[in-house]
Amino acid sequence: MSTMRTLLSGAIGTALAIAAALPATAAPPADTVAAIRARGQLVCGVSPSAAGFATQSGSTWKGFEVDYCRAVASVVLGDAEKVRIVPVPAGQRFAGLEQGEIDLLTRNTTWTLEREAGNNIAFAAITYYDGQGFMLRDERGIRRVQQMDGLKVCVEAATTTEQNVAEYARAMRMRLTVVPVADATKAQAAFLAGFCDALTSDLSVLAGFRRSLGSRADEFSLLGEIISKEPLSMVVRRGDWRFFDIVRWTHFAMVAAEELNMDGETLRQLRSRSEADLAGAGTEVQRLLGRVGASGRLLGLDPDWAARLVIQVGNYREVWERNIGPLGIRRGLNLTWNQGGLLYAPPMR
Repeated sequence: MSTMRTLLSGAIGTALAIAAALPATAAPPADTVAAIRARGQLVCGVSPSAAGFATQSGSTWKGFEVDYCRAVASVVLGDAEKVRIVPVPAGQRFAGLEQGEIDLLTRNTTWTLEREAGNNIAFAAITYYDGQGFMLRDERGIRRVQQMDGLKVCVEAATTTEQNVAEYARAMRMRLTVVPVADATKAQAAFLAGFCDALTSDLSVLAGFRRSLGSRADEFSLLGEIISKEPLSMVVRRGDWRFFDIVRWTHFAMVAAEELNMDGETLRQLRSRSEADLAGAGTEVQRLLGRVGASGRLLGLDPDWAARLVIQVGNYREVWERNIGPLGIRRGLNLTWNQGGLLYAPPMR
């Protein structure tokens, strides 16, 4: 029990330390784009630590969430590197956004009605379709969720994950002891230390955690069943609809580029071509390049914002393969609509 108290104490200390590192802002800016440009930097909230999504090595951050921060920075500031990454604990993510401590939240955050209607926030775009699952020691021989009756389950507190597992247990008339831990990393540590029989989280998080165990990975199994829908979305403050539109269409541009099979290197080459040379490239490609249409003007951006985004950060497939692919996660629902998935970008016209 004393070890569990140490884990919980450490989790609280970590959360307080991260909170202290957040930039102090008197009031949220009315015009987020103007504030970002005046500052010369996008302040973006991500997960404190999630393999494939947001991890830090020295002063360098990388991951799926980080690349979305970089993508928005490339669109608003013209440079994907002009971004300040801020790790945000689950329980503080919405307050930090509402109070102007961060401009954008890309942290793995599930879009729900209560979150959107109950806070001063707006979900701009679903970047990842996920679902909640369970991880157990392989030696238990458990292969179905219904076999978990009577077990203790570690979960990150203040998340939809905690609510989902409690509701699922009631609905299935299962006896599960839910053990909330303030930080995802500490929840994982508690599971490894044997304080819980199982660990529950988004399947993407569990897969990343299992892979991070290296040679021990084979000691653990992920159940094939999922118990929830977890549409992960970028989040902005409600009311600043110009920034909302920019963030939303940043994602759509990345998806559209993949649909058109336009990666960063291809667009880099096309960007230097003349109007005559681009005649056979197709109208949609020319829209990405800013040669056709008024997307830049309507969003308050320069004409080639979308091409620059893909050149500097990549299309959706490139971002996925760079960050999520190494985890061994199949794209599934995160394929584009023309490959059988749910990703679908409205026309950029």
